[in-house]
Parts: sequence; C-alpha cells; structure tokens
Amino acid sequence: MLQEIKTLNGWVTPWEDIHGRLTGTLEMAELLQTEPDTAMEAEVARETDALDRAVEAFELQAMLQGPDDARDALLTIHPGAGGTESQDWAEMLMRMYVRWAERHGFEVTVLDLLPGEEAGIKSVSIQIKGEYAYGYLKAEKGVHRLVRISPYDSQARRHTSFASVFVYPDVDDTIEIDIRDEDIKMDVFRASGAGGQHVNKTSSAVRLTHVPTGVVVSCQQERSQTKNRATAMKMLRAALYQRKVEEQEAARAVIEATKTDNSWGNQIRSYVFQPYTMVNDHRTEMKVGDVQRVMDGDLDEFIQAYLKRFGSKAA
Repeated sequence: MLQEIKTLNGWVTPWEDIHGRLTGTLEMAELLQTEPDTAMEAEVARETDALDRAVEAFELQAMLQGPDDARDALLTIHPGAGGTESQDWAEMLMRMYVRWAERHGFEVTVLDLLPGEEAGIKSVSIQIKGEYAYGYLKAEKGVHRLVRISPYDSQARRHTSFASVFVYPDVDDTIEIDIRDEDIKMDVFRASGAGGQHVNKTSSAVRLTHVPTGVVVSCQQERSQTKNRATAMKMLRAALYQRKVEEQEAARAVIEATKTDNSWGNQIRSYVFQPYTMVNDHRTEMKVGDVQRVMDGDLDEFIQAYLKRFGSKAA
C-alpha cells in the first residue's frame, strides 16, 4: 500500500508542479502585454525553459510503464576478450555509471568486484537504488565498444575493446505466500494404511486444493483432522513457494537469453577517443562529440533517445 501511494505521488506531484508553474508563467506573460517589464521578460524566458525541461522529464517518466521500471537496478559489467585493455574499459564503464547515478541522487553499492591482474576489473556488480533506476538503466543493456590509442601499448597503436553491460530489476527475493481461505477447497476422507480402529472409523485425513493454481496436497499422518489440516497447510504453502521460485527462475532465463556476445557486430554503442571523439548509439543514431562528458556520467541524452524510440516496450 505504501509503495502504491509513493508511486501515485510520483505522478501527481510533478504534474501539479508543472501545472502551477505554467499558470504562473501565463499570468506573467499576459501582464507583460499591458505592462512591459525587462526583468519580468527575463523571468518568463527562464520559466519557459525550465517548463520545457520539466515537461520533457514528465514525458520520459510516462514512457516508464513496464512492470519493473520503478524498481532499483542491479548492473553488471564484464570485459570482453583482450585482457588488460578490455578490463580497463570495463572499469571506465563502471565509473561512468557510478557518476551517472550520483548525478541523479541515487544510492550506489558495489556488491561484488573482481579486479584485474594488472589494471581494470574482471567483473563488477552494482546495486543502484532510486526511483525508476531500472527503467532508465535498461537502456544501457548490451555490448559497449571502445576505440582509443592504448595506454598499455608501448607502440601507441589504436585498440578496440568490448565490455558487456547487463541490468536487472532489483526484485525482493523474499516471496510472500498469501493463501486466502476462499481459495482453498478442503476434502476429508478416511485414512488408509496403518493406524488402527480409530483411523478406519473417522474421516481424519485432509486433502487441500488451491483452486487458483490447481495445487493439491493431502495429509493423513495424524489421527486428528485439525492436525492433518495444519500439516497440509504447511505443505500447500511450501508447494506454492516452490511454484513462485520456478516462475522467477523462468523469468530470469528469458532475460538471460537476451544477452549478446562481447564482440564485433553486437555493440549497442561505440565510444571513439582517437582519431576523433564521438559517442554513437547504434540503436537510435544519437551522437555526442564530447566523449569525456559522457564518460563523466552524462548519459541522459542516450537514455532519453532510447526510451522515446522504444518506450515501455524496451526490456
């Protein structure tokens, strides 16, 4: 309930802010028609620019309608072939995403990091906590390609390196099983097998059917119907828990199948340091000439272009 209220406030608050600021700006604009004022004209111009940015941000949020978009994100980075060169590139990407998260006020926790022998990293897993962290960062899934003159090459030759980035929604692994009484059908019957005269004469055995899923469990170990029902409820809860676990694993398998090789032809974005500077996203054709600005975490243009093109269909 609290999460639902928080999500709704995340829509209502920016809308009310935009509406209020727009009303105020329109009132100032109308006043300027009758009473010109240089300072007020400058204020209207500033507010108009600010409103443009606010509306664009709200439109971007409207594109984040996936079931996991509002969640925190788990981001992993793995270097491709190439040893130290690609491991260094993986570490550069890690720094880029940490800077991006810090720009947005997100909380960053390095969950696992395996350093390279000489430099860089062999792998890293990062948790990024913040509203819509996964919704934004899902735009970064894929292979990232670097072209530069290698600082590890004594002949100063140009090298191409690859690293893969993958992003998961951070889903709470604690599975809550809520079994409603109206979803359970209970049948009682006489126990079979050993148990003596009492077992044969009374219907102490219990069979429970979870109607929504069709899961059936039964217990006849105890002579008491009440005890058998309690045991059967434990069995049902465990069966439904396992079912949930299997559903989660199947969902993860589908996500894992979207991974691509760390190699030529699979990259989603290229970062060129030499002989010119350019960051080019091959999915949206968004290009930025200031590669250092991007490496310092300024990724919003790429994320926005991706979401505008693919929207909530992106996964």
